[in-house]
Amino acid sequence: MDFTFTEEQQAAVEAAKAVFGAVAPDSVPSPALTPGAVADDFDRALWSKLADADLLSLLLAPEHGGADLDAIALCLVLRESAKALARVPLLEHTATAVAVQTYGSAELKEQILPRAARGELVLTAAASGRTGHDLAQLAVSARRDTDTGIWILDGTQTGVPWAHNADHIAVPAHTPQGRTVIAVVPHPHEGLTLAEQISTTGERLGELHLDSVRLDPHQIIETDEAWDRLHQLLTTGTCALALGLGERVLQMTGDYTSKREQFGYPVATFQAVAVQAADRYIDLRAMEATLWQAAWRISTQAGGALPAAGDIAVAKIWASEGVRRVVQTAQHLHGGFGADTDYPLHRYHAWAKQLELSLGPAAAHEETLGDLLAAHPLG
Repeated sequence: MDFTFTEEQQAAVEAAKAVFGAVAPDSVPSPALTPGAVADDFDRALWSKLADADLLSLLLAPEHGGADLDAIALCLVLRESAKALARVPLLEHTATAVAVQTYGSAELKEQILPRAARGELVLTAAASGRTGHDLAQLAVSARRDTDTGIWILDGTQTGVPWAHNADHIAVPAHTPQGRTVIAVVPHPHEGLTLAEQISTTGERLGELHLDSVRLDPHQIIETDEAWDRLHQLLTTGTCALALGLGERVLQMTGDYTSKREQFGYPVATFQAVAVQAADRYIDLRAMEATLWQAAWRISTQAGGALPAAGDIAVAKIWASEGVRRVVQTAQHLHGGFGADTDYPLHRYHAWAKQLELSLGPAAAHEETLGDLLAAHPLG
């Protein structure tokens, strides 16, 4: 495989740097640690800039106003967004739009995609489990009225990011026939209610309650593989966020330890400090290598010794463990300064913990990887 980025992918990175470079991480609210009300909305001004830079439509086809790029381009942009702790639903919005484009009805595409590309509609996905099918079996049921063709949804889904501010929410549901479908539920909608939950980062999450929510057939994506593909893109994008965050934290640590002196020398010159920083650099390189492998598998649908889910599991294991180690080492090497809430490191630590656990911690993906190895023995 060739990991050289294309000109189009590199152009997306430059556009992302231009937008996110102006975002000050220490201005991102952390209500979990700072007194005050939870933020009612995401950063709408930044969202508009992303739309103007065509970064909300990277993976959409030209007929929908997009650039027709791939998961690698999205991950490159997400990597930059995490360095600034950008408070926008870029990953969930893009992944949901791709699912609609790939598997949705013509009517649903026309209704959603052009406006989503321009940022006029905000999309999110109700994904909190480690795999699409595990989540669907536990959360929401969907049945079709044979007389009217209308779909009826019942159930509860917790921990939905950006739910309070999204215009459409992709909700996985299981049918009586054992299939998994995606319901693209408008918000607000009769029968849909939201309860507030607070994430580790202090952001608002939504607990969705669906009580006989009725949807037209065109609002249901019935293709069996749709939710798994959507969930894979969300998981891989989460790994990209973890990588960008970790890189920024290690940079902050290097800047601090090179200036902080003890016994007349910068602490960065001490062997114990240098070894810890080197270990975390190795973590980041492993996170990066496994991320691009997973993104490449998603983008090309290329074959391998294991299904693409195996590469995604490996990437998430490294992302979860690696980002945790990076922020813990940074906290240690910063000393008391790292715990000062006037310094942004504590916000990176909170976001790292959220990313570590999002869509399954390392242990859950190790179990998934073990199951795949049992089903597809190597050798």
